[in-house]
Amino acid sequence: MKLGIVGLPNVGKSTLFNAITKAGALIANYPFATIDPNVGLVNVPDERLEVLSKISESKKIVPAVIEFYDIAGLVRGASKGEGLGNQFLSNIRETDAIVEVLRCFDDPNVTHVDGSVDPIRDIETINLELIFADLDMIEKVLEKRRKVARNDKEVAKEVEVLDKVKAVLEEGKSARVLNLTDDEKKLLRSYQLLSTKPIIYVCNVNEEDASNDGVDNPYVAKVREFAANENAEVSIVSAKIEQEISELDTDEEKADFLEMLGLNESGTDKVIKDSYKTLDLISFLTTGEMETRAWTIKDGTKAVDAAGKIHTDISRGFIKAEIVSYDDLVNSGSINAAREKGLLRMEGKDYIMQDGDVVNFRFNV
Repeated sequence: MKLGIVGLPNVGKSTLFNAITKAGALIANYPFATIDPNVGLVNVPDERLEVLSKISESKKIVPAVIEFYDIAGLVRGASKGEGLGNQFLSNIRETDAIVEVLRCFDDPNVTHVDGSVDPIRDIETINLELIFADLDMIEKVLEKRRKVARNDKEVAKEVEVLDKVKAVLEEGKSARVLNLTDDEKKLLRSYQLLSTKPIIYVCNVNEEDASNDGVDNPYVAKVREFAANENAEVSIVSAKIEQEISELDTDEEKADFLEMLGLNESGTDKVIKDSYKTLDLISFLTTGEMETRAWTIKDGTKAVDAAGKIHTDISRGFIKAEIVSYDDLVNSGSINAAREKGLLRMEGKDYIMQDGDVVNFRFNV
């Protein structure tokens, strides 16, 4: 899973990226400090792995991972090449979802590219650039595809979908607001349209607002109202706090620091969880003496396809999936105890995987 961290210059993108990945990206109080995208691999937080590892006495733990891309700051006119526009847009096409960082704090010492703090204006600036870029691409594609569509039914369907998207873009709306069918989404997939990508709005707030989830922050209230119309997730993060957390050495120190601030979890963990929710992702788990591991799949994935996530041979030679829920396994204390209680069940190829399923795939090739 690839997530692109985007935003206007100086909103806290690179600070947040550093906190998430500890990658040491350049942070500077001027536009375009980030030119090429910095990339960092991040472990997905999952406390279940530690518990399962103890039950199985595993030699190692392998969490699921996410790739975060810190992409250059965008300015108005990016779709026409302003700033680092073309480079920004090409980088974001490679991501699965957009994490849009918004400045929701006042600080006279930190320059805002538009002269004042207004997260809704910032959202509209970025979203419009994505819309303009998509509209430009679709118009060029349609010019060529319409001719072919006269004698090709499949291309005609494609043109019909592109026309539907074009109409929405011309209204200044992102293509993600369309309720497209799975077939229509498949037709559009090769175009990697920017405005169809799922989006998570991250409100970068001060320390006080982070501790109460931004309930008293008027900027956050506006972002939540805007996001509700797009069915988008909103995460409240203090990039400054996240940076401080990332510099602590142990999990105990981090937990104590969060408790002191009145936080149940870090903002980084919230962003990752919201990313899973936005992309309809879940994790199934495998555990044994060698390792305990989390595997990321789409919600609704069948057992045979989940098996292929581990290895194609397991999917090809699939016989049965031996499954127990995480809660049942933990309450039982061991796989054998869960089996004796009748909590371990055998499922076939078409079984729909559930988050927290602990699985042993039986196969033969």
